[in-house]
Amino acid sequence: MDWTLECSACGRAGSAEGLPSVCTCGLPWLVRYPSRRIIPDDRARLTGTGMWRYRSFLPLVPGEEPVTLGEGGTPLLKLDRTGEEFGLEDLWLKDEATNPTGSFKARGLAAAVTRAVAAGAKRFVIPTAGNAGVAAAAYAARAGVTARVYAPSSTPSPILAQIRVFGGELVTIDGHIGDCGKASRAYAAEQGAMDLSTLREPYRIEGKKTLGLELAEAFGWRLPDAIIYPTGGGTGLIGMWKVFRELSDAGWIQGRLPRMYSVQSAGCAPIVSAFEGGHERAAAWADPWTIASGLRVPGPLGDRLILQALRESGGAAIAVTDDDLAGTAARHSAIEGVDLSPEGGAALAAARIARERGWLRPHDRTVAFNTGAGWLYRSPADLPGG
Repeated sequence: MDWTLECSACGRAGSAEGLPSVCTCGLPWLVRYPSRRIIPDDRARLTGTGMWRYRSFLPLVPGEEPVTLGEGGTPLLKLDRTGEEFGLEDLWLKDEATNPTGSFKARGLAAAVTRAVAAGAKRFVIPTAGNAGVAAAAYAARAGVTARVYAPSSTPSPILAQIRVFGGELVTIDGHIGDCGKASRAYAAEQGAMDLSTLREPYRIEGKKTLGLELAEAFGWRLPDAIIYPTGGGTGLIGMWKVFRELSDAGWIQGRLPRMYSVQSAGCAPIVSAFEGGHERAAAWADPWTIASGLRVPGPLGDRLILQALRESGGAAIAVTDDDLAGTAARHSAIEGVDLSPEGGAALAAARIARERGWLRPHDRTVAFNTGAGWLYRSPADLPGG
């Protein structure tokens, strides 16, 4: 392999050989590629479909085939009616619900499992707020290995069912994802399983950054003015900010990078609190609760990187209530014909709030993310006639 690792905090260089976890300082590694790898005129030679068409930006060795279920290549939809209601003339939605496992987590777990299996991993473990557990189970099955998944018992039942469908060894815990993380790390230490926790290995970021690559290509290698991203662990936001820098350095894009906006639920908003308080790190959120289970992350390991991206880009952090995000998801699913998850509802609610606060101008090209399928959050009893 021709890439190396660099600590996101202390800058220490590390080897990508084996199964890297975090730096000795306890914070995440970032993958660094040699400049010769990404050729400026390569854009015209992109081939294939899905996220792996961007091979020169991804941790693959020549001729290597990834562990894949066809992830990536998701729709980018113009929301004319919603945009008119919000006063935004150029509002778009990146709909990650169409990924193989129903959410954006497919991208990160495909990359993480690909690299880990290539390095000899036979068993995985992951804590999840929901969708990451589904993806981990599916990609482990695809690779012919096993995965144990620790999830809060409050996780929506369709998500828990999908973990079981894909053969995941599901263990539910009365607590939040932080409690699941402790159990996951203990299991990894006892059983020698590879820990796929958010940012505790370096490759989920690489898979998630393809969100930014797809946006750039879809808009003719011109980036949007603003991106609104539902943030739990924040890997996608961190990954996009990383790849925008890589694209700029390679000469694939010019001009200003997008303003990045992080959206969280008011019931679990450590990034919003830290951003508004001017802090470099986020304090763990006490008693986290939100119906948007993907946002129920009280102490994200990538807090420093998320806050750095928001400030460097000139963006901000926005908290929305559960009533607002749920109501927005329901209303705009019906208006636009898109199956919005609670997190997707949060992103659209935040777009409206950002416009009301004057952070977004009417003509700004704005992209909000629907990070997963709404059906994964609904039991049969929630449906009409159920």
